[in-house]
Amino acid sequence: MAEFFDQLGSLLFLDIETASTSESFEALEPRLQQEWIRKEKFMRSEHPDPEPGSLYFDRAGIHAEFGKIICIGVGYFQVKKRDKKLLFRSKILAAEEEKEILLEMKALLERKKWILCAHNGKEFDFPYLCRRMLIHGISLPEPLQLAGKKPWELRHVDTMYLWKFGDYKHYTRLELLAGVFGITSSKISIDGSEVNATYYQEKNLEKIKAYCLRDVEVTARIYLALNPQPEPFEVVLVDA
Repeated sequence: MAEFFDQLGSLLFLDIETASTSESFEALEPRLQQEWIRKEKFMRSEHPDPEPGSLYFDRAGIHAEFGKIICIGVGYFQVKKRDKKLLFRSKILAAEEEKEILLEMKALLERKKWILCAHNGKEFDFPYLCRRMLIHGISLPEPLQLAGKKPWELRHVDTMYLWKFGDYKHYTRLELLAGVFGITSSKISIDGSEVNATYYQEKNLEKIKAYCLRDVEVTARIYLALNPQPEPFEVVLVDA
């Protein structure tokens, strides 16, 4: 139990929200337009014979080459063993320019020897962060440096992989795990499929930031649910 809580204080829970790099396919530079059209060909099983560029607005944000990070939610626990409480502090990183967000994230990751934790982080959040940092000419902070490291040397935790228990066929949404464990949903105002429209059409970054922070909290609560302790601690939300 003591070892679990010692590690818990080193976990940085995170979630990124992304949008397409431009509001429309037509605004994308011609060279990248051609590359996107090539990528669309691999989506035909879901969308037979799409018009060139027609899938850009809905799908580009999930690809780091055609998307950008519009905010990052982070959170961590402070363990109060005497009071049997876990203080969860979270904050949002957001700025007008993506590079500013990434530089702030880099600085945060260099302040402490964090263990990064996200849901589906190994396949989305972590590589997306790496790719966007490199596109902006930002050197990767140590927790995101993968080259030359053995798998057990990576300080990455993925709640989806914890739930898989070695089953490589099993993909589970954050929302499903939240429902299974009785955790309040983060999909109250929007869900991931609506982020691009909320960002470009509604121009409501505040709604996206709130959704992102809630995803971070849900991920943290799922991590606790996947590691039940003999003496459960009360989770208390506090300002970062």
